[in-house]
Amino acid sequence: MAACAARTPRQTGTPRVRGEGPRGFAAAVGEVAGALLTPTGLAGAALEATWMGLHLGLYPLGLLGNRSIHRRQGYRLGHLPPSQRGLAIRNVEAAETPILLVHGMVDNRSIFTVLRRGLVRRGFGRIETINYSIFTGDIRAAAADLGAEVERIVEETGYERIHVIGHSMGGLIARYYVTRLGGDQHVHTLVTLGTPHQGSYFAYLWDNGLTRQLRPGSGLMRELAAPVKDCQTRFLVYSSDLDQVVVPQRNAALHHPDLDVHNVVLHGVGHMSLPITNTVVHGISTALAHLDTSGATVTPGVSTLPSRRGAHRAKSGNSPAGSLGSADAMA
Repeated sequence: MAACAARTPRQTGTPRVRGEGPRGFAAAVGEVAGALLTPTGLAGAALEATWMGLHLGLYPLGLLGNRSIHRRQGYRLGHLPPSQRGLAIRNVEAAETPILLVHGMVDNRSIFTVLRRGLVRRGFGRIETINYSIFTGDIRAAAADLGAEVERIVEETGYERIHVIGHSMGGLIARYYVTRLGGDQHVHTLVTLGTPHQGSYFAYLWDNGLTRQLRPGSGLMRELAAPVKDCQTRFLVYSSDLDQVVVPQRNAALHHPDLDVHNVVLHGVGHMSLPITNTVVHGISTALAHLDTSGATVTPGVSTLPSRRGAHRAKSGNSPAGSLGSADAMA
């Protein structure tokens, strides 16, 4: 069983500040309130509410079948629009490396509706989304099941290593697979969105075996914090100061001395909105588009896709400046 990775970490973001118990929870709630009471925070809250309503409508569709596969057939490029054609021209291997999307607790693959469309529009040729049971009660068992899915994709496609993107608990399942079950052999890049890497006080609202694993300081969290040897996987980790599920919000950042991690902290993006925010979708696309052996981006592989509103303004000579956070949303 392959282990994962001691190397010089590349980490950014806010270092962990310990705050246990009721005081820590109260401080975390105060941080969310402070992030909310800003123009970007209010816009992000409005987007979160809108997307949650839309997602509830899409949720039943996400239950149809255990998986969904977008697969571009053949290598002909002439029929593709320029935004999709560019990545395959620059780096066909990056364009065709499979991407697996893993949802969070009590959710399904419909949470990735916008993200998957955004990846396709930017030229990625094979994207799979899977469902795991809403009755999942153990991160370790779910990680083993995820490993079987990854190995299936590896065998079907011939790519020895794929990319995995996990939202919320899906990112934690993937991290356990990569760092504790030898999954770094088959996962080139792991992207996590709003994943409680250091646990969440939110898990105290319900008491069962799974939520106990998701609490700060749990046995699972201690296991994940233990030394990891020779991990080949690169981590791209997104967190937000408006995350209402990962409490405190800084616990969605990943700090581990043995892992190669790049943390990205967003302002004014809700937990459910992370997979639909343009900054996130474009950041993921750029990271996966052209990587050297160290995981650094060699050349820009994808171009920015303006929204209809942005395109209209560009034609009128008033192109909006890009921003980091919810004002950038819907990829």
